[in-house]
Amino acid sequence: METHVITITYHDCATTYGLREQDLREFVELGLVQLAPGTPDTIRDEPEHLARLARLQHELGLSTTAIDVVLAMRRRMQQLQQELVRQRARAIQLEQLIYGNGRTLDADDYL
Repeated sequence: METHVITITYHDCATTYGLREQDLREFVELGLVQLAPGTPDTIRDEPEHLARLARLQHELGLSTTAIDVVLAMRRRMQQLQQELVRQRARAIQLEQLIYGNGRTLDADDYL
């Protein structure tokens, strides 16, 4: 999956995504948004991530700390999904090895 990253000022980000600049500063403090290196008041992050933050705040009315918890759970869920894919691949590989009906495959072959 290709990742797109943009560099945008606090003001432009607030205008584009409907977030307050103070909220953006809190997101930076919590580590939810990355600052652009060497440029003051500028964010460097994925547009989808910024849009997700805005949706969590506007549509669900979550506070910045609640958004932090939701995003941590989302990251953990993605990690668990990747682990599940890896374990399924290992199970298929083991079945093929036991029943002798195929070559040994790498788990990445199923991703």
